[in-house]
This record gives sequence, structure tokens and C-alpha cells, in this order.
Amino acid sequence: METLAALSTPAGHADPYPYYAQLHEHGEAIRVGPGGVIVIGYDAISAVLRDTGFRPGDEAVWDQVFPDWRTQPVLVQASDWLLNIHGANHARIRSLFARAFTARRVAGLQPAIEAMAEDLLDAMADRGADGSAVEFMHDFAFLLPVTVICELIGIPEADREGFRPMARDLAGIFELSDPANMPAINAAAVELLAYFTGLARVRRASPRDDLISDLLAISDEADGRLTDGELLHNMTLLLVAGFETTTNLLGNGLQVVLTQPAIGALVRDGSVAVAAFVEEALRYDSPVQLTSRVGYETKIGGVAIADGEDVTTLIAAGNRDPRRFAEPDAFNPRRSDGGPLSFGGGAHFCIGAALARLEAAVAFPRLLGRFPRIAPAGEPVRRNTFLLRGYDELPVTVR
Repeated sequence: METLAALSTPAGHADPYPYYAQLHEHGEAIRVGPGGVIVIGYDAISAVLRDTGFRPGDEAVWDQVFPDWRTQPVLVQASDWLLNIHGANHARIRSLFARAFTARRVAGLQPAIEAMAEDLLDAMADRGADGSAVEFMHDFAFLLPVTVICELIGIPEADREGFRPMARDLAGIFELSDPANMPAINAAAVELLAYFTGLARVRRASPRDDLISDLLAISDEADGRLTDGELLHNMTLLLVAGFETTTNLLGNGLQVVLTQPAIGALVRDGSVAVAAFVEEALRYDSPVQLTSRVGYETKIGGVAIADGEDVTTLIAAGNRDPRRFAEPDAFNPRRSDGGPLSFGGGAHFCIGAALARLEAAVAFPRLLGRFPRIAPAGEPVRRNTFLLRGYDELPVTVR
């Protein structure tokens, strides 16, 4: 189908939403050939994500489609990632990592997040005091969530800035369309694993009140609850996932304000609750556009699924489903038909969703209140990616 093919073009990366609108005309799910189904309807996507019969692609699947995957360091690590395991193993590992993201612990981070946000806004104000452009993506959208997740994990402040290029390279595994990118992806995986191996050595000698120390204590009990590999590999995932999606949420949300200033005014004066603005930003321009599952014999959106088929859920299309949302292409933080799919659902619902929402809820009112005349300072630069949707550059003036 030409519409699906267009999503992988530069035009599709820049703005996939017109293509999603065309796909919705074909129903909630579309067969794309033998062995593959695309799911685009909100209800159908929600059903897939919550149905434990649909599972992530795991080692057994990889052995069939990519038999030499064990020669790729990034895939060896990814075989332990929470994203790619299911059943008892997933429940076991997730329950341990979830300790860092309980409602109480996340809420306890709010004062620290507020202080971090104020410090970053001070720095932006200084850089832009003479009217010069400030690069929002690096100076705020990256630094806030990376600082938060590094504090949570226990990564020293001096090490944090260097993570962005490595994490960006590693995130390429989610976008793998060009095998030529694999050397850089593997190099990042090896380097990040080496870093966490060294940090684990330090924390074993001198534990602190942080996530890696807590999980090392469990791993060292050698009772089968968590292996070193599971711990270290998921630390790499947590670092990347912990700021990539929130960085994109902050950039995508600010771009709405820059192009629709009236929306910013509503948030600024309290006419719209910041939580409602954040939920609509997640729906309107989802930081994660899709996820994939391996199917079983069933039916979704009127399309029969065979056991072992690839099932791709276009969650960003579901967030613009006209069957679910009135005027789906309009940004309306006052809508009563909210409920974005952006953090997934079911057993694999994003473990850090509450933290991402909190960071955005702290950031936007402070940003808009501090800089009531924030404005574009040149053309934004979109990342040339599809699954992870955000900006590389979003220059603004703040004077």
C-alpha cells in the first residue's frame, strides 16, 4: 500500500499524520501481506496491548528470523530488556525495577525536579538575555530528564553530559532500517555496558541510596531473582528510555505552544490544567509512534491473525482515530475523550509513565510562566526517525 510506504519517506517522518488519516479509511486493522498486520484503530490497539496472547518478539522469534543475532552486542543486551521479554521472566524483573517508580517514590522526586527545572530556566534566561537564540532541546528538554533519571539510577553528575550521543546511537536499534548503522549501535551498547559494569563495581564497594545499589543488593543474594546481566542490560535500557521519550514530549509540547500561542496562554493563566495539556500533547504528537507484537490465532479489527504473525500497532495513529476522538487533528486540552495510548498498555505499560508525566507537569507551567514571550528563533529540526518522534533542534528566544 502506497500510504504505508510513504511513512518511511522523509515526508512521512516529518508529518505522518495525514497518512494515518488515510489509513483510518481502511478500518481498524490492515493486512500488509503474508505474515504481517498493521493495527491503527484505538480500540483494536488497546486490545492488542492488553491481550497477553500477543507477546514481544523474543529470543525464540529472533532465532527464526535472525539466527546470528548473538553476534550483535546490542541484541544480546536487548534479549534481557523488559521490552522484549514476557511471562514470568518479565513479571520477575519488572517487579524489581518498579520499586523505583512507585507512586510514593515518584511523588517524592517532585521537589528535586522543580529545583532542577528552575536551574535550567535560569541558565536559559542568561543565555537569551540579549535576544540570542536558545536551543531548547539541549538546554532544557534533554538536560531535565537525563538529570532526573541519572539521579534515580545513581549516575555521578560528571558523567551525564556524555550520555546523549551514546544513547542516541543506541536508540537507533528501534529505527533499524539501514544495516550500516549497526556498528555505531553496537559500539554504543558496548560502551554503555562497560560504564554500568564499572559503576556496579564502585557501588558494590560503596553502596548509596540509589536504584543501582538497591538492585545490586538483590543480584548479589544469588537467589535467582535478578542476574547481573539482567540488571546491567536493563540499566542501559532504563537510561535511554528514561530520557528519550520525555525529551521528545517536552519538545513536541513546546512546539504546539510556539505554533498555537493561545494554547500556551491557557496553560499560563491556569484556564487549562497542566495535566490536561500534557495528556493532549501525548495524544496529539506521541513521542513513541508504534510498538510491535507477535500474534496468535485470533481476530483484531476484523482481520484474522495467525499464530506467529507480526502485528504492528501504530499507537500514534490510534491517538488520532476519528472513531475515538472528535476532531482528532485538533489540539484540544479541554477534550473529554482523552486517554492516549502513548505509554502502551497491559503488562508492558511504560514503567516510567508517572515520572514522565510529572516532569512535564513541572516543566511546562514554569517554562511558560518564566518566558511569557517565548517564540521560535528559526526553523526547528525534526529527528529523521519514525518510531521515536521528536526534535534535534528547537531554537527559541526567551527575552
